[in-house]
Amino acid sequence: MPKVDVAVRERFLLGECPNWDADNNRLLWADILGQKIHALSLADGARQSWSFDSEVGCFGLTDKGRWVVALKSDVILFDPETGVQQKIAAVDGDNQMTRTNDGKIGPDGAFWIGTMDQNVEKQPVAGLYRVAGDGAVEHKIGGVKISNGLAWSPDGRAMYHSDSRGPWVNRWQFNPQTGDVSNGTRFLDLDDTLGRPDGGATDIEGCYWSAGVSAGNLNRFAPDGALLMSIPLPVPSPTMPCFGGPDMKTIFLTSLTENYDASKLEAYPLAGMVLSLRVDVAGVPVHKFREA
Repeated sequence: MPKVDVAVRERFLLGECPNWDADNNRLLWADILGQKIHALSLADGARQSWSFDSEVGCFGLTDKGRWVVALKSDVILFDPETGVQQKIAAVDGDNQMTRTNDGKIGPDGAFWIGTMDQNVEKQPVAGLYRVAGDGAVEHKIGGVKISNGLAWSPDGRAMYHSDSRGPWVNRWQFNPQTGDVSNGTRFLDLDDTLGRPDGGATDIEGCYWSAGVSAGNLNRFAPDGALLMSIPLPVPSPTMPCFGGPDMKTIFLTSLTENYDASKLEAYPLAGMVLSLRVDVAGVPVHKFREA
């Protein structure tokens, strides 16, 4: 079983969306409710952070050195060197029940953004959207409570997408040239014990890694859906894995402390921190957003 280490010894309220920035040998991640994006340099441990005016649901890297960031509903291009923001789109902005959530850059070079119902009693009012470089927005999948778990197969021809309150993971046929999705089928039905599916990632063997947010596990599933490994973690609520490091064999894993009381924080001193673990298989690199 892989050894789990602490990569960032600081608690975050809702750590999410880790991104490996290979060009700068650093890990990036968001604190959604903290309204920040953070960075950790692997070379010297230096830290940086950037603040935004609303929740940071998700973000990704662009092909021009900027970041594409999904705020509560606005989608912006952000230059981390200058702080300059450029709005390019809005996602589900007229729906007061939702905010952006899990998202990732697809093999088509577009930003795929999920939304979630913000209310305690979740309703299937959220969905999945595709935002192209020119700002064009397409609604792709609806009827979900908390859109999550985006990842693509190594050849880019399958897309994984979950509903954390389904709780299930579906697999769709994906066209990496056009971004068309079709023929969605149920890949996994999950539960609280193994772990409701939060963020996901894939490795070069075509396996799907899922943060079991309700169970404190990181689960690896074969392409046929068989459970290959369930790694217990020192945090109750892991949120999203990403592969990084020079050989892409380090998994970085965010976690949360949202709604934790003092006794739970005391019982789990590493809750809300960013974890890391070395694995034997490399991850599939996440693509970059193609700016217009």
